[in-house]
Amino acid sequence: MVETADLWLGMQVQDLRKTNGLSLQQLAERSGLSIGLLSQIERGLTSPSIRSLRQISEALGVTPASFFLEETPPPPEELGKIVRRNKGRQLQLPSNGVAKWLLTPDLSGNLEMLFVEIQPGGNSGTELYTHKGEECGYVICGAMRLWVENQLFTLHEGDSFRFRSTTPHRFENGADVVTHVLWIITPPFY
Repeated sequence: MVETADLWLGMQVQDLRKTNGLSLQQLAERSGLSIGLLSQIERGLTSPSIRSLRQISEALGVTPASFFLEETPPPPEELGKIVRRNKGRQLQLPSNGVAKWLLTPDLSGNLEMLFVEIQPGGNSGTELYTHKGEECGYVICGAMRLWVENQLFTLHEGDSFRFRSTTPHRFENGADVVTHVLWIITPPFY
């Protein structure tokens, strides 16, 4: 019988592997573990030993503690389908004044949805960047300056956007208050 905690752990390993752009083969090479064992861990079919978890953590650049829940995992029927309020995983970029919460259950699908909070003065960096895919979003509150190539757009509450992620882009808060944006990216990027 598959344990919910093992499924949850496996999803976290798979998400981190994909976020790092690694195949199972590459993770196996980095961790010194077999592809078969890693596949079983990702599918929740086996629990990793402490040693294996440490090897996986080192290969993915995280601490083993990041795989332990502070609370009980979601019910098995919700895994991979539902994210409850205040349960999304957070990516904090404190030096840039930007915090992102993953609102999709994992990164295994074709898209990811993020809740983005941009502090006054916060930004994605001063350089334009690109990645594969497409993204769109909706400004919930505040204002955001969005550069797509050499064009600057100022978006306010209720405005939305869409562009190919291969187009150089960047963003920053365009207000003196915190700005919230619902952001969707395909394929998953973080």
